[in-house]
Amino acid sequence: MPIPSTRTGLQLRSLIKPGGELELSLVEEPIAQPAADEVVVRIEASPLNPSDIGLLFGAADMSTAKAAGTADRPVLTATVPERLMAGMAARLGQSMPVGNEGAGVVVDAGSSAEAQALMGKTVAVLGGAMYSQYRCVKADQCLVLPEGSTPADGASCFVNPLTALGMVETMRREGHKALVHTAAASNLGQMLNRICVKDGIGLVNIVRKPEQEMLLRSLGAKYVCNTASPTFMDELTAALVATGATIAFDATGGGKLAGQILTCMEAALNKTAKEYSRYGSTTHKQVYIYGGLELGPTEFNRNFGMAWGMGGWLLFPFLQKAGADTVQRLKQRVAAELKTTFASSYSKEISLAEALQPEVIAVYGQRATGTKYLINPNKGLKT
Repeated sequence: MPIPSTRTGLQLRSLIKPGGELELSLVEEPIAQPAADEVVVRIEASPLNPSDIGLLFGAADMSTAKAAGTADRPVLTATVPERLMAGMAARLGQSMPVGNEGAGVVVDAGSSAEAQALMGKTVAVLGGAMYSQYRCVKADQCLVLPEGSTPADGASCFVNPLTALGMVETMRREGHKALVHTAAASNLGQMLNRICVKDGIGLVNIVRKPEQEMLLRSLGAKYVCNTASPTFMDELTAALVATGATIAFDATGGGKLAGQILTCMEAALNKTAKEYSRYGSTTHKQVYIYGGLELGPTEFNRNFGMAWGMGGWLLFPFLQKAGADTVQRLKQRVAAELKTTFASSYSKEISLAEALQPEVIAVYGQRATGTKYLINPNKGLKT
């Protein structure tokens, strides 16, 4: 489908006003003329990842959301609690585009051979502002999807796959042999499980519900621990003994889970220790927090010796440190295993306008397993 004669398209924007109000709206944006090394992609699929939702809502209390505007040009507002405004200082007054990644069809291209070769191709793109009908990007930012792939197949080509691969790469680089992952029944968790099964890596999956445990076991997961179990700590320790995992990636952030993982790692190491040390095991134990599903303080009792670390881990800083060759290697693996290891599933496809409906936000805003939505910026819109 060609670019509209008006050469404009809609884009979803998030604005936090100095007075403490979040405003979400759709704005008409000009479609840039591509430079020699650029292409224009008609975006047809873009996932609502937790990182996207964080930028979309900021620190707003979405229970205060109010809808206005029209059906095709909705405006949604919500209140940002005063105590949280300081954390929003850097973005006040800025109308920010949202959407880290997406996929679609190249409908215009610059004069370079690299750009021209992408005309008509279905590609995935990592470059921000993907909740847009059209996106002008550098040709080398595009990943051509395998023949027969749809934009929906490639919408989540980057954030979740590269995060999962980045966790495994971090594990190897830091000298660990197995890992632990929380919120393990999520799309990302299922992807990480498939990687570890395929590559023969020990993985301890932590979930919160029996049905999540059943799902992972049906997908070949060997070690699944449910935090709701009365014997969770014993079960986790046993899994850590079996796998030798000494690094964890925690999506919850707040609460006691990160500390419990370190405690169980120490207990597992002590079960195989040949001699006692009053300072605990000398094996380094590491927990990386990469999400914030629990927004409260991170709590832990320091009962895991002195060889431990707790810190943050994010995809983009990791990619910068990993270097171009590593990133290219990881991307090529994603493309080769797009419909197997890195397949993603969504509970619903929504339009830009539907993404601003309070009842729809009430579902995808939970960031719960099984409620991952896919935005099609061109759904229901005239071009």
